[in-house]
Amino acid sequence: MNKVWFFFLVFTLLLSACTPAQVNIPVETGSPVIVAENTVEPTHPLETSPAATLPSVDIDEIIEYEMKGSFDYFWEQANTDMDSPGYGLIRDRYPGSEGIASIAAVGFGLTAYLVGIEKGYITREAGMERVNHTLDTLLALDRVEGFYYHFLDMKTGKRAWNSEVSSIDTAILMMGVLSAGEYFAGEIETKAQELYEEVNWTWFLDESRNMFYMAYRPEKGFEGHWDFYAEQLMLYVLAAGSDTHPIDSLPYYTFTRHKAKYGTGQPFIHSWFGSIFTHQFSHAWIDFRGRTDKKEVNWFENSVEASLAQVNFAAAMDEKYLTLGPNAWGLTACDGPDGYNGLYGAPPSGFDNKAHLVDDTVPPAGAIGSIVFVPEAAERAMAYYYSLDQLNGKYGFLDAFNLSRDWYANDWIGIDKGITLLMLANYQDNIVYKVTMENKSILQGLNLLEIIETR
Repeated sequence: MNKVWFFFLVFTLLLSACTPAQVNIPVETGSPVIVAENTVEPTHPLETSPAATLPSVDIDEIIEYEMKGSFDYFWEQANTDMDSPGYGLIRDRYPGSEGIASIAAVGFGLTAYLVGIEKGYITREAGMERVNHTLDTLLALDRVEGFYYHFLDMKTGKRAWNSEVSSIDTAILMMGVLSAGEYFAGEIETKAQELYEEVNWTWFLDESRNMFYMAYRPEKGFEGHWDFYAEQLMLYVLAAGSDTHPIDSLPYYTFTRHKAKYGTGQPFIHSWFGSIFTHQFSHAWIDFRGRTDKKEVNWFENSVEASLAQVNFAAAMDEKYLTLGPNAWGLTACDGPDGYNGLYGAPPSGFDNKAHLVDDTVPPAGAIGSIVFVPEAAERAMAYYYSLDQLNGKYGFLDAFNLSRDWYANDWIGIDKGITLLMLANYQDNIVYKVTMENKSILQGLNLLEIIETR
């Protein structure tokens, strides 16, 4: 079904959803606010965007389709050979990159198993066995000061592609590890705590700049810094909450918090490329609702405003592109017609709104990962994506599509399946939050950073 026929066919949103509160982020002294330039202003605010979904399909059916498909990805695309050193490792993508796992996919997968149990996809016993043996694998894998290589050989568990030791991918893994430990307790909690306590967070910190490095390669040393807002909030929480290798709050308050806005929206702290996943990943596990730090930043409300900007930008691009529109939004790193691209994003970006790339490629994970922030807009996007047969498959929505190029992705990507599953689980019943927000280390980290409840 093409875009024109979709809008002709659909007229009303059948389900009611809570409209997210509008954001009013105070501007820090000395922090410039820029308005997105070189873009088309929205023709209408989000509040009056046409609400549309397929009248013949209930949104709950679509949500279930995507959740079950995403869960199946993690359950089926894991190494389940008990005699393999790579047991429990999960493919970075499927069907591409055969034999390659990503440590971030494992982190999402460990939490996905908890969701699967709560949803009734698998038994508790089956999930417990998978998690327990996966933690054994993680304990045996090569590490550098407790940090893991980004990509691994699925069978051997050894470093693949000469990939980097990654601070953020290790952090994503640790969120999955801690969630599993909190959920199962007992032996699994003991193993999870051992893995977490062995991560030497201070080793990955550039004390001269009070910033975490992004990567380390034995051949070259440290590379890059987390010097601008992105998906790394979890990194500070995990490091601050550690009993064995803790950091103080200074790195959290050191990275650049650049505020800008799109159109008539409120200013918000944005990432360099304007990719929406940066406003989602930490929120998959950490419930920032009602929490504000000492600079008066509420990261949940910040993500609401970032999501609104993405919806309004896509709506403004409706006449320029075939894919982008009020029901196809959420630009972020994903596969594209010319390969994977981490530059995909929407304004604001950089310091001058020229850092992001738009070529009409839209990944379903972009909108779905924001369903806790802008539920109505995310549901409308899901309904539209569900109407596109070429975008649907055994593991739910494929990674991305681009109607201007008549292109649909061939692969599902682990981290994109992970963010959709976890955010949909939180949207339904706070499934992940109920587990992670009971974890002592996560709460300890939030308190040390002074990201405290204010409601």
